[in-house]
Amino acid sequence: MSLISDAVAGAIQPAAHTSSPASTATASDFDMFLKMLTAQIRNQDPLEPMESADYAVQLATFSGVEQQVKTNDLLAALATGSGAGGLADIAGWVGREARAPMPAWFDGAPVPLGFETRPGAEAGEIVVSDAQDVEVARHAVAAGAQDLDWAGTTAEGRPLPPGAYRFEIVSLAAGEEIGRDTIETYGRVREVRLGPDGPVLVAEAGVEVAASAVTALREAG
Repeated sequence: MSLISDAVAGAIQPAAHTSSPASTATASDFDMFLKMLTAQIRNQDPLEPMESADYAVQLATFSGVEQQVKTNDLLAALATGSGAGGLADIAGWVGREARAPMPAWFDGAPVPLGFETRPGAEAGEIVVSDAQDVEVARHAVAAGAQDLDWAGTTAEGRPLPPGAYRFEIVSLAAGEEIGRDTIETYGRVREVRLGPDGPVLVAEAGVEVAASAVTALREAG
């Protein structure tokens, strides 16, 4: 009986595996399978021994599972490579200006804003928040689509210091807020990184935004 066990064990020694979690789990499962199969051979009824075909079926089943794990590892590697390829595709954005719902860098020059209130709005307000997400200004505007240049001041006209500022357009009807939307602004792309969900752009003052959120791209002025 030990000759049969040794023969089976020798025929199904686990192949070399990488150190990835999936491969490590596969090796562990293979060892467990081997122990169970050896125990099954040793404890089988000598009057009704297991057919060699049954061994082959069990081995084929496990082999199929192992191949599936290897396929999953390969697909994961391909996905990682695809992400790196996407990073290379947008590397040319560095130095250009991207528009996205992100804070804008104010350095003393007016910040151009384009926005539109929601349908049904009778008026609007531009709410300005600083890098600590503290509201620093609020400006009344008319309803509808429009463009204006923010001069970097409070509602009372006091100048604000240079820094990153976030803009929202608040839609009002009958004096009540009916919606609030982030205003898209342009920012010069300083760096492109590969984040967990895809490429990420880094603009002035470390402002980060997902590449998928970019709605326009232009040459830096």
